[in-house]
Amino acid sequence: MVGIVIVSHSQKLAESVVELTTMMAADAKIKAAGGMDDGNFGTSFEKIQRAVEEVYSDDGVIILMDMGSAVMTTEMVIEMMPERKIKMIDCPLVEGAVSATVSAVCGASMEQLEEELEKVAATKKF
Repeated sequence: MVGIVIVSHSQKLAESVVELTTMMAADAKIKAAGGMDDGNFGTSFEKIQRAVEEVYSDDGVIILMDMGSAVMTTEMVIEMMPERKIKMIDCPLVEGAVSATVSAVCGASMEQLEEELEKVAATKKF
């Protein structure tokens, strides 16, 4: 199963996204990587790297981020793991996480998740 990592500047936000998704896809391999190690706002290379390691399998990992340094720090983590199948996806964080976890539990491949999340990114809310 494809693993999912949620990266945010806020530990509480990342954990809440994971909490919401697990209500709909309890068996999903998803981890939060929010905030700094001391609980302050920011992004932590180490937290992202640990989360990727915890959910990694040969199926790969997708990472959804909120903004700014979350994107840059995630890029650095991926650069340090060139042998790993890891992909950043640009889409709304909450909607993307819900869609990705449900589909991953149903057996979607990383490529299928990427296609699905491209649609999520283009979907209007109203």
